[in-house]
Amino acid sequence: MQKFDVGDRVAHDRYGLGRVIGVEEDIAVLVDFATRQERIPGPYTKLTKL
Repeated sequence: MQKFDVGDRVAHDRYGLGRVIGVEEDIAVLVDFATRQERIPGPYTKLTKL
């Protein structure tokens, strides 16, 4: 499973580009996209670190 840190820039298949603003270790990441914030649960198959 990918590891994310606060501040990482990411791309999501559905939500587009965003920045990680919170990490729940091995559970989920909170991402701030341009128009919304989303909690993305692991595994992060649709989330790519840029």
